[in-house]
Amino acid sequence: MSDLLDSRKEHSSWMKEALRLAEKAYAESEIPVGAIVTCHNRIIGKGYNQRETLNDPTAHAEIIAITAAASTLESWRLNECALYVTKEPCPMCAGAIINARLKLLVFGTYDEEKGACGSLYQLCGDRRLDSKTTVRGGVLQDECLAIIQDFFSTHREN
Repeated sequence: MSDLLDSRKEHSSWMKEALRLAEKAYAESEIPVGAIVTCHNRIIGKGYNQRETLNDPTAHAEIIAITAAASTLESWRLNECALYVTKEPCPMCAGAIINARLKLLVFGTYDEEKGACGSLYQLCGDRRLDSKTTVRGGVLQDECLAIIQDFFSTHREN
């Protein structure tokens, strides 16, 4: 896992997988955020936003991917795993990351409005919350931001 913490090439490769899931969300008229959980160099959980489809306010990409990973491992402890997500997690998702004890969080674009892992708040990695999660932001940031901006320019009026 230590190699994974420093490998930009590895981070970019996994983020491209998360971007493919964001594209799936986009195609389903969901806010295009995708996430994967990796462990020992394999994907063990995938998710993309499905709030509209499921009428579930908690159906964020991160929550779905973490739930799938826990099911794959048959354990809620994901302390040897990494989460790759195209957009900085919100407070709810940061709480799930902390509770799952994920070792590494890598995200694409920052979220200045609701980001809880570097922008607005820094929950992941906060020792007061017993979080040992290492955070890396800005991986494939331009690509991750572009799909979100395109979605909002074509699907919603602000």
